[in-house]
Amino acid sequence: MEIIKITRYQSPVGEMFVGSYDDKLCICDWAVEKRRHTIDRRIQRHLNAVYEEGTSDVIERAMGELDEYFAGHRKTFDIPLVFTGSEFQCTVWEELMKIPYGTTISYSELARRIHHPKAVRAVASANATNPISIFVPCHRVIGSNRKLTGYGGGLDAKKGLLELECS
Repeated sequence: MEIIKITRYQSPVGEMFVGSYDDKLCICDWAVEKRRHTIDRRIQRHLNAVYEEGTSDVIERAMGELDEYFAGHRKTFDIPLVFTGSEFQCTVWEELMKIPYGTTISYSELARRIHHPKAVRAVASANATNPISIFVPCHRVIGSNRKLTGYGGGLDAKKGLLELECS
């Protein structure tokens, strides 16, 4: 089995896990997440790896970029990522990365952007299982009624991230 280095990161909006595999970021997700076990199992199975507490150059760079983001000094990220999902999930996550800082779109708009306009629920599910929060900005997707809807880190974290980006 391969190793995924993983460490905790205390963000201003909640505690997160940050992990790397093969010089790429594979997880930046909320420690308190109702899908935590499912997401962790998928990552480990996909990479044929297990978690080991520790750090790496990628983790240190990622935490530095997160610090800059939360301080309001960073709007884009340049950490290499590795996705651990189905082809459809990866398509959704890649599209999420195209949503500009400080901008929100609806789940239905996200479905249209990936050319699956009737797959709103599948898009929402893929969004909900994104294991690389903030770097893959799933918090920028809101309900078509402009209301905040589900978020792995909780609605307070989602609101905090959106407020940070709009200030």
